[in-house]
Amino acid sequence: MDVVLLIARVLFVALFLGSALGHLTQTDSMAGYAASRGVPMAKPATLVTGVLMLLGGLSVLLGVWGDLGALLLVVFLLPTAFMMHGFWRETDPTAKQMEMIQFNKDMALAGAALAFFWVFSQEPGLTITGPLFSIG
Repeated sequence: MDVVLLIARVLFVALFLGSALGHLTQTDSMAGYAASRGVPMAKPATLVTGVLMLLGGLSVLLGVWGDLGALLLVVFLLPTAFMMHGFWRETDPTAKQMEMIQFNKDMALAGAALAFFWVFSQEPGLTITGPLFSIG
């Protein structure tokens, strides 16, 4: 089962590591989009979210305080869902549907990250460190 969990970790973090790369190498264009969605201080926010995804993704992937990494991803995903994908603000039906899909994706990924938080608290195999947090 440890190998199955490792495969799940790889599949889960691939999205975050790719997105982190975009946030950190194409900061201006990503920040421009964030600003168009009403994100305050869009450029610093883009850099911070890129770092959150990079650190969280690597932590979950490598199993280095994977519980902390999973929480970093939740800290990224929940505000992003509400700030970037406010489907309730859209009037165009196509735009509304696209933003709803993205909002739901972020919420589902946040749920998966919370599940990984729990998994890492149980000290699974194939990790470099044990959990940082003790949740009993």
